[in-house]
Amino acid sequence: MTTTQDSRLGRLIQLFENLQPGDVARLGECYSEAVYFRDPFNEVHSLAAMQAIFAHMFETLDAPRFVVSAAFSEGEQALLIWDFHFRMKGQAQPRHIHGSSHLRFALDGRCCYHRDYWDAAEELYEKLPVLGAVLRFIKRKLSATTAHR
Repeated sequence: MTTTQDSRLGRLIQLFENLQPGDVARLGECYSEAVYFRDPFNEVHSLAAMQAIFAHMFETLDAPRFVVSAAFSEGEQALLIWDFHFRMKGQAQPRHIHGSSHLRFALDGRCCYHRDYWDAAEELYEKLPVLGAVLRFIKRKLSATTAHR
């Protein structure tokens, strides 16, 4: 875990790095009721909907775990850099997603805006057998470094 002087951010990091299925109900300690949450697959506008996303994560993945490598805050905004480790249910191969989160805090100190940024194509789709081959081919064709060889 990274350390931070911002207690709001520190509570969020602590929550996510230790997140277990039973903790989903506790997200309201760090997130406001009307939180806006967005990632590459979801966009919701309430704590209950955000909790449903994390409950679904625990239902569909084995051993999901967040590791925060850097955290920055200024005023009411913050940025987290993290790695998400997991296994798909029924698969032994560990997977990893590298991403970041832009956060905004409400006056009560709870997070009211949480937007995750990570490349779903690179981190997930390119690792699928058929779709991955197609996406890697397209990526090579569009790459500026390939064009200048």
